Amino acid sequence: MSRSLRRGSLAAIAAIAIASLSACAAGNNAETLEVKPDNTSVTLGTDLRLNNIVVVTGDETSGEHTGPANVTVNISNTGAEPARLESISVEGGGTATLTDPSGAPLKELIIKPGDAVLLGGPGQPTARLASATLQVGGFVPTTFAFEKAGQVQAEAAVYANFGYYKGFGPTPTPSAPASPAAGTASPAAAPSPTAGATATAGAKPTGPAASGSPTASGSPIAAAH
Repeated sequence: MSRSLRRGSLAAIAAIAIASLSACAAGNNAETLEVKPDNTSVTLGTDLRLNNIVVVTGDETSGEHTGPANVTVNISNTGAEPARLESISVEGGGTATLTDPSGAPLKELIIKPGDAVLLGGPGQPTARLASATLQVGGFVPTTFAFEKAGQVQAEAAVYANFGYYKGFGPTPTPSAPASPAAGTASPAAAPSPTAGATATAGAKPTGPAASGSPTASGSPIAAAH
């Protein structure tokens, strides 16, 4: 092979190698592909798989968060029996409260055979932490306890209610109407025309007052001069 041909072959190989490396770099970049981050997934036994385990805080994009947070996870059950999730605990945040899509408390979450549940998703149950101290962008130990399958712990990623996880974060709890302060007088009821009188449905007025006279006695009031 001539020297010029060897130089041409080496140049072609180098170009292919550079192109391959560039493709790999773009392919491994989640932002370039616009896909969700690759978060923690664990299995429990042969039937349960917990995918994309994340704790979602408020709208902070970095730093420490102290306040409500939600746990989101996709739980799939490939077994022949229902799986019962009894609790979710997060280090620094205690045990989450499970609620159905309407917000009513749940004692347990049942995943039917061959079914999957996305906690925190639209029209799905939620797992809410009343208050948790978390580092946004970090990880936090999270424990899932099932009735028969037992417990499994995972390092859940901590993200803000932003970007892909917008809408998965905690929503404000409606506040109860304020009660009147002690000692505050209630608005007085409108006085009745006659003390102690009770209106009766369908009763017709009788007596002189019913005829349209200016006074109950029927005598006109003298005009003032």
